[in-house]
Amino acid sequence: MERENGDVGIVTFHCSDNYGAMLQAYGLKRFLRDNDIAADIVRYEPPYMTGRHWWIPYAPIQGLKGRIWGMFHMWNGFWSHMRVREEFARQKANMNRFRREYLLEEGQRRILSVRGFRRMPYRYYIVGSDQIWNPGITCGLRKAYFGAFVSPRKEKVVAYAASFGGADIPSRYDDVFSRLVRQVDALSVREEAAIPYVKRFYPGEVRAVLDPVFFLKREVWQKAEIPPGRRGYIFVYVTEPNQDMADYAGKLSAEKNLPVIEVRAGLEGSKQGFETDVTAGPAEFLGYIHNADYVVTNSFHAVAFSIIYRKRFLAFAHSSLSARLRNILQIHGLEDKICQNGDIRDIDARVDWEDVSRRTGEAVKESAGFLLRNLQGARSPESR
Repeated sequence: MERENGDVGIVTFHCSDNYGAMLQAYGLKRFLRDNDIAADIVRYEPPYMTGRHWWIPYAPIQGLKGRIWGMFHMWNGFWSHMRVREEFARQKANMNRFRREYLLEEGQRRILSVRGFRRMPYRYYIVGSDQIWNPGITCGLRKAYFGAFVSPRKEKVVAYAASFGGADIPSRYDDVFSRLVRQVDALSVREEAAIPYVKRFYPGEVRAVLDPVFFLKREVWQKAEIPPGRRGYIFVYVTEPNQDMADYAGKLSAEKNLPVIEVRAGLEGSKQGFETDVTAGPAEFLGYIHNADYVVTNSFHAVAFSIIYRKRFLAFAHSSLSARLRNILQIHGLEDKICQNGDIRDIDARVDWEDVSRRTGEAVKESAGFLLRNLQGARSPESR
């Protein structure tokens, strides 16, 4: 039985085994359905996105150097997975369970290329959120993430919280970006710093909006989480190795007499000898943050959920993706929570969480308004 018969199709990174990607996808889908909009996540699952999570990782990088790097990455990734094959299999199972329970519907068709959109029935397409316009992730800029495809009932393409990961992309992509972005009918980005770059090529209004994880209340996220079955620990989530962050986590552990539980976005971590969980899926990730005494991270979404769960946390600057960290902290009046260049802040400093919640509410109202205004006419589930 074919499931797709709604009005809104979401084109995002749901197929990536990445906590933030999957959680933002759920936040957006759940918000739309809670507002009586018949929204589905489109099962667009191309090999250039799913391949990096295979037992033998795959990435179609162009050029001789790219192919050489790709072969090395495949070989290195395979042996890394084999060394922890049981744990890797358990993490895949946890990722897939969350995807089945919260993101996809039974009977949805899977499409592997942009040609598959010809079979999709949606009138509105939302591209985003997440780093859908980061060519380093999508192996070049891709038509699907701009809505630049043929689909029989397509009326409108809305970019919601689209992100480069930073303020812009390399200039060699300017021509392609200029051509593709004009396929978007209503455009919003996740980072304020990205607006000047987009405005160079897009003739319409460009505005910054909130990541959709903030659309859902803490109580909703709690229903999706799987608690770790323990308390009294420091949670460290590593998106790239950071020696200052690792040293700080070790020092905090000694000061507070608390163990460190580390979860990693990739194969490399802190190398500090912390207890490491390489099996966690998105539900376990939420549980770790919710039950932690402290959170130390260089991840945007770990910071986002630290705010949602009102945790004591510090964010360490990412080497290339700090624009979004600074942006989300600034929105919430938490600029003093970021550490960089050896400047370590006080993780126990008092936070006015009522003020933070007020700021979240204001940003959610504006962001939701943009989205719902641009989906006027979409049907509720009952009217299908």
